[in-house]
Amino acid sequence: MQVKFREFNPFDIWIWLEFANVPSRVEQEYIEELFNSWFYLGKLGGFNAENLQVQDTGIEISYLDYDMEEANNKLMSPMHNMSHWEYLGVWGRCWFDLGTSDLISIDILINSLNQLSKEYVTIKQIIFGGENEDWLVDGKHNPDFLD
Repeated sequence: MQVKFREFNPFDIWIWLEFANVPSRVEQEYIEELFNSWFYLGKLGGFNAENLQVQDTGIEISYLDYDMEEANNKLMSPMHNMSHWEYLGVWGRCWFDLGTSDLISIDILINSLNQLSKEYVTIKQIIFGGENEDWLVDGKHNPDFLD
């Protein structure tokens, strides 16, 4: 699976997937479940790199004193919006407003898609941002948002 970045505006970004074959309905459901889960974690502020107490502790976390006061004093970093998935041939796309979620969310998504591609639906490439010449964006986002 290739990963490409075009113009990246976290408040207005299309995420494009190119599949090896036209995805079946079941394969589309795998993709949509992964992205829905990723988005809802983001909407709840789960991708907040300012509060990675467990990660920052290192490998030995036995008896870790997790500081909720510190966690609560960090600025929120939620995602804001997501459209429904659209498919055209071997392409799929979805629009996002990633809000103030941190870029660790992109790494987590790429890791998840890489494993999904190995086990369930072959993804040739994921492209963050921009527009495809053969499937233009009309400037209007799908008004049927998920949240």
